[in-house]
Amino acid sequence: MTDLPEILNWRRLSNAVTTSGQPTEDQLRSIKGLGVTHVINLGPHHNKGALADEAGSLAALGMTYIYIPVEFENPTDTDFSKFCDALDGLGDTPVHVHCIYNARVSAFFYRLAKTGRGISEAEAFANMESIWRPGQDWAEFLSLPEAEGHPNRYAGDDY
Repeated sequence: MTDLPEILNWRRLSNAVTTSGQPTEDQLRSIKGLGVTHVINLGPHHNKGALADEAGSLAALGMTYIYIPVEFENPTDTDFSKFCDALDGLGDTPVHVHCIYNARVSAFFYRLAKTGRGISEAEAFANMESIWRPGQDWAEFLSLPEAEGHPNRYAGDDY
């Protein structure tokens, strides 16, 4: 199946699920070209690099937009529940999940894997670690006691 490695931190988790950092308008069209019909965005619209009107852009492409803004410094169980509900509602429908960098998204899929859903926990951890190593508030959210007290670190920058 075709992938889009030109999109920041592009990852394919399954035949129905792809993830990335913030796609551009042109990249959204490319994502649609893969057969994706739904996009979940975990990046708040006020983040640097967010599209001015992603909902409108996706509507014009005939795609469904699901917006679950997760504040990076404060991921919550409520955010995670909304994410799980959105995925459950889609079943095997092709979906692309993104945020600004794919940090929030990879962490959410790791937490999902820890519940026995989606890809294996080891695969989800490796995917997340290929993008970043959570610390700070994310350590508690992800139940990673070994990361508590450490800064968030990003692949290529700090390890």
